[in-house]
Amino acid sequence: MAAFGLPGGMEWVIILAVVLLLFGPSRLPKLGKSLGKTMKAIRDGVDGKVDDDDGEDVSDDEPAKKKKTTTEDDE
Repeated sequence: MAAFGLPGGMEWVIILAVVLLLFGPSRLPKLGKSLGKTMKAIRDGVDGKVDDDDGEDVSDDEPAKKKKTTTEDDE
C-alpha cells in the first residue's frame, strides 16, 4: 500500500520543483498567502465562526430585510 501513502522526501522535492517551474518564484508568496487564507476560512466555517461582511448577526429564521423601492405608482 505504499503507492497510496503520503509522498516521501524525494517526491516532495520533485513536487516543489514542478510548482516552482509552473508559478515562478515571484508568485509563490501570493499563492501561499491565498492557500493560508483559504485554509483559515474552511477551519472557521467548520468551527461555526462565520464572519459576515456587514457585521450583522443574521439567522436563517429571520426573513431578509427588503429595501423599499419607489415606483412611479407610489408617487
